[in-house]
Amino acid sequence: MSEYQYYEFLALDRPLTAKQRAELRSISTRAEITATRFVNEYEWGDLKGDPKEMVERYFDAFLYLANWGTRRLMFRLPRGVVDAETAKLYCYTDTASIIETGDHLILSLYVDRDPDGYWDEPGGQLAAMVQARSELAAGDLRLLYLAWLLALQSGEMDDEDPEPPVPAGLGNLSASLQAVVDFFQIDEDLIAVAAQASLSIQEPSGLAEWVASLPAEEKDTLLARVAAGEGGQVQALLLRRFRAATGPQLTAPARIPAELLEETADRIDARTAARAERQREEDARKAAARAAAYAKHLDQLATQTEAAWEKTAELIETKRPRDYDLAVSLLRDLQALAERQDDQAAFRKRFGELRSQHQRKPTLLDRFDQAGLPG
Repeated sequence: MSEYQYYEFLALDRPLTAKQRAELRSISTRAEITATRFVNEYEWGDLKGDPKEMVERYFDAFLYLANWGTRRLMFRLPRGVVDAETAKLYCYTDTASIIETGDHLILSLYVDRDPDGYWDEPGGQLAAMVQARSELAAGDLRLLYLAWLLALQSGEMDDEDPEPPVPAGLGNLSASLQAVVDFFQIDEDLIAVAAQASLSIQEPSGLAEWVASLPAEEKDTLLARVAAGEGGQVQALLLRRFRAATGPQLTAPARIPAELLEETADRIDARTAARAERQREEDARKAAARAAAYAKHLDQLATQTEAAWEKTAELIETKRPRDYDLAVSLLRDLQALAERQDDQAAFRKRFGELRSQHQRKPTLLDRFDQAGLPG
């Protein structure tokens, strides 16, 4: 497979200006550039610009993947939407980091693993993940915790590093968060183990009353922002403030990375053992069914033994290889019937006579020997 790279950037909070699009065109003459999107694919060469700088200046979301195993995701959020110190409790490694600029915080996720031989052409992954940015802006910290798990899975944690607070709903991810999990192949068992300390998400109650209690001047300001096209930002702001007012849904189990990894390994071992046991039970069931069917077949054969010997002789006389195989199959059934009836001597005598009659047929004799019939 030839080398392949895919770059996609999205402007979510506000569209790119004509001047910004012209600046981006100077970076790439062949990229697809619109007011909200920049996409380029390479089978040779590379992007001239620095993706981090492009996110800092123009874009709110960025996705990169290469068919040799590298994957990268960035989300840019305005300062104040996410507390920088809180974010750094989760993201402080090469795999998951926080980049601070004058006006924004950028969540950066990066993995560089060996290719697994499976390659799916990109398209739609970033669109499926951008809602996770909105959820984070609204105070949902599950994306940050998944970033921490990705760093743990990548081997970047010391055994004694503290586990950050576990957000609610980790055991019931949204579609956008699941898209992030799928993109980076975060271990589902590791997530399940971590989710044991996660509370269930409580549907917000009292939101309408809380909004009604806001000062009229503040509500007017928020409505003006909605009318100006900032509805998404206003929604995130209100949900974030409401969650802060009603108390964050976080738990602090104080587990260490080694404990999470050990529990994950135990979970995988238990599932593997259960799967193997189910397979053994299924194999035993099928074997019993085959044995019962064969016993029924031998019951029928017992009522027409002479006809079976005659049919065997007819098949051998055709001298066709396929008929030889059918004859051998019949003989093996007759042998099994003789063993069940404790009459092996009679079978050996009659088969010996049959074998003597066809000593000049080496192909047939070879089939007899391969089938384990008496010499």
